[in-house]
Amino acid sequence: MRLLHTSDWHVGKTLKGRSRLDEQEQVLREIVGIAREHEVDAVLVAGDLYDTAAPSAQAQHLVVRTLMGLARDGVKVVAIAGNHDHPAAIDAYRPLAGAAGITLVGTVRTAARGGVVEFTAKSTGERATLAVLPFLSHRYAVRAAELVANTPAENTNEYDQHLRDILGALTAGFRDDSVNLVMAHLTVLNGVFGGGERAAQSIFEYAVPATIFPIESHYVALGHLHRRQRIDAPCPVHYCGAPLAIDFGEQDNTSVVCLVEASPGTPAQVTDIPITSGRRLRTLRGTVSELAALAEKVGDDFLRVWVREPARAGLREEVVALLPNALEVRIDPEFAAPVAASRPAAGPERTPSELFREYLGTRNVADPRVEQLFARLHDRVTGAS
Repeated sequence: MRLLHTSDWHVGKTLKGRSRLDEQEQVLREIVGIAREHEVDAVLVAGDLYDTAAPSAQAQHLVVRTLMGLARDGVKVVAIAGNHDHPAAIDAYRPLAGAAGITLVGTVRTAARGGVVEFTAKSTGERATLAVLPFLSHRYAVRAAELVANTPAENTNEYDQHLRDILGALTAGFRDDSVNLVMAHLTVLNGVFGGGERAAQSIFEYAVPATIFPIESHYVALGHLHRRQRIDAPCPVHYCGAPLAIDFGEQDNTSVVCLVEASPGTPAQVTDIPITSGRRLRTLRGTVSELAALAEKVGDDFLRVWVREPARAGLREEVVALLPNALEVRIDPEFAAPVAASRPAAGPERTPSELFREYLGTRNVADPRVEQLFARLHDRVTGAS
């Protein structure tokens, strides 16, 4: 059977205040096209459909339309909640989604109540057993009293054991004549971060070893870490990564979806299919003149710019005029003003203009226009002639 593994759509995510909903729509339309081109039997969406627990109506419309597009022609679609999603809201859509052939799982469930999804591949007639584990918050896995009374190491071990117990129960029904699958949204030890994950829910106390997945698994489809990677484990364990870089920390990541081919008794074969939609993120460094020389080479990329010059009035405006897609403009640390260790010792009384000039010196700003503007504003406020 053929499966498509995707995750971490983060629909509704903005970048430095810039909406990216149009790009997200292009990416998801491309994923739907890939699923149809390769005639997959099922699509596994491993969490973080949205970027926020309270997505906009436009974001919800895009996700619902995408899921329905994936489910066309009898393709089985299963999606779980990630740490950015609202689990109860995902579950609230279950009845409607189920009528469209889409299985949504927002919260951890027993096998009998939806924690295990069984389906038959339309192309081969092979059966699949899929254990699903949405993101499980530490405070729900480890009771509050234990969080207070235990050491951090003890709580980490307990979280690990809770996930082992849950997965053990969900995968107990794996069979030799079925393609056995696991889908989860979590952090695996030794996984490489993509650069844009929510650190508070990805740090060590949330990390579990890859050995929690049973060796009988033909494929483990993971979400949460945004970098495409295979985890060293006794069975095939893969993060497909985010299909669109969500911030500049992910600008060098490769965006793909994973095409998985599996049969009972045979480990899965995985092929990466590149995602080409969406605007590239890029970081530029240089003086204003050096940046001007790069202006025609960046196309419509979104830019983070490190200016290799001391700060001065109007510098940001100059850069944005040269590079309209610059969403972030900063002074390169090498040229940033040093932070004063302490205030200078008291001396003769100085005028406000002298104090302001001293302040500009601490910020490495030397621009007479700023001093003149300060003087005019000071005179206006104080009523000086």
